[in-house]
Amino acid sequence: MFIIFLKFSENKAMAAEFMEAHSAWIQQGVDDGIFLVVGSLKLQGGGCIVAHENNRELLEQRVNDDPFVQENIVSAEIIEFTPSRAKKELDFLIK
Repeated sequence: MFIIFLKFSENKAMAAEFMEAHSAWIQQGVDDGIFLVVGSLKLQGGGCIVAHENNRELLEQRVNDDPFVQENIVSAEIIEFTPSRAKKELDFLIK
């Protein structure tokens, strides 16, 4: 599993121009079952995604397809972790 931090970069002012495409990119990740939770970072200025993907290269490719990343509106940091415990409803996340 991965946590993706999308933190605003030098082209933050362009966010409104690319918001529709960025939102479509997020929705595609949710529809594909890769993005489990998506939200805004409080006080940080950016977003956070919890992703369920077994292949880091595929996830990096997906993140690089984000219009916000392509236009340097955000910089992406991908952190990998191995879940070891979860609520019963989330047992599918434990390998």
